Amino acid sequence: MKIFKTNTSKDNALTAKLKSLRILDKDVRETFIHSGGKGGQNVNKVATCVQLIHAPTGIIIKCSRTRQQGLNRYWAYFMLAQKIEALATAKKVEKQKVSEKERRSARKRSKRSKQRMLDDKKHQANKKAQRRVL
Repeated sequence: MKIFKTNTSKDNALTAKLKSLRILDKDVRETFIHSGGKGGQNVNKVATCVQLIHAPTGIIIKCSRTRQQGLNRYWAYFMLAQKIEALATAKKVEKQKVSEKERRSARKRSKRSKQRMLDDKKHQANKKAQRRVL
């Protein structure tokens, strides 16, 4: 269980989300690297940027939002959880689309739509028959 350097309610919420998404500590490799940009001497000397690599999915997250390593670590895990959740919901939606398409294709046609289809076929057949006559 990860402990982040934010307030306890945020820590608990994030750890609960990580548990629900089944993101294990052993699956995530975290490294700390030097940030760049604003922040002056702090970001140049201290490794405040956090990089997470989630082995099962191959997702790489880099976070250097703040000048504090602990907060960047929190935000990196937060972003990782969001990405994995988005992947899971995308898979779920795709699965629902496939099952819905199968259900629609397997359903029985109404009498009216079947009659309309047959009328269209007869009309097409008549057009082809008239072409043969000429």
